[in-house]
Amino acid sequence: MTDAPDKTSIRPLEIATRTLLCPGNLSPLEGGRSENQDNYLVIEADGGFRHLEDQQEVRGMVEGWPAGHRRVAVMDGMGGHSFGRQVAEATARGLLTLPAASELAHLEAQLEGLHRHLYQEYTDKGGQPGCTLTLVEIPPSGPALLFHAGDSRLYGIGPEGAHWLTVDHVPATKFAMHLAIDREEWLRQVHHQPGSQLSQAFVLGNTLGSVRLLATRIDPALVALHDGNLPAFLKGLGDRRPLELQPQRVYLLASDGLWRLEDPLDFIDQWPRLLLQPRPLEESLAELFAELERRTLAEPY
Repeated sequence: MTDAPDKTSIRPLEIATRTLLCPGNLSPLEGGRSENQDNYLVIEADGGFRHLEDQQEVRGMVEGWPAGHRRVAVMDGMGGHSFGRQVAEATARGLLTLPAASELAHLEAQLEGLHRHLYQEYTDKGGQPGCTLTLVEIPPSGPALLFHAGDSRLYGIGPEGAHWLTVDHVPATKFAMHLAIDREEWLRQVHHQPGSQLSQAFVLGNTLGSVRLLATRIDPALVALHDGNLPAFLKGLGDRRPLELQPQRVYLLASDGLWRLEDPLDFIDQWPRLLLQPRPLEESLAELFAELERRTLAEPY
């Protein structure tokens, strides 16, 4: 999504979405997946919404949605766990039922309640299902509101580069919280060589709150990362915070499939060139995904 200068009572925003099963339609034997476990939810300023259901986009209107309010979220079902796609879809449907929130405490309470409801529903089905959730609530005026769980990310993109605005909930982050690794090692493990293990996910729960660094027991609650429990080099990047959207910038919410490459930073360095063009955002996003597909197919498996 891109934010333009606020010239009316409703801030002008352009929102584009794109998803695909696997770049180049790779088979599972080639590193691809048998189904698309990613999902998104967009509620526009007029109440129109779109998300995926059974891997197909569905659209509709949210009755009584306040004019000018927007909600944008990305979910990634946990691969290797049962019901990954279904949990992501259920989260999208659940987000449609939550009233618009203009206060962070209200948004947190609603999402915590949805997490508990879905945890109970899917725990009864067996397994340990979950999904990432990175959500930006955008009232007609004032700051946006961020809620984050998992390793999907929010990036802010300007001429100077692409900057991550969320912290991945992965083992390296827990090690950093306990001062067991420093900034350089955290960056290497999280942004230079991203892995697949999560320490927290929506619906699943967390292992971040355990005092044991290598704890595997999952607590069903969610743990919010904030300045009080993050290391100094991650201050200001809490999971739940107001977010001032800057004019003329593109904000990218994405699952880890967008940077799961041998050299993710080389691709991310190209995002300003690809996304800051004077053209519809849908066209820029299409070019971004075409470049992702080209790079993915060029890598050995």
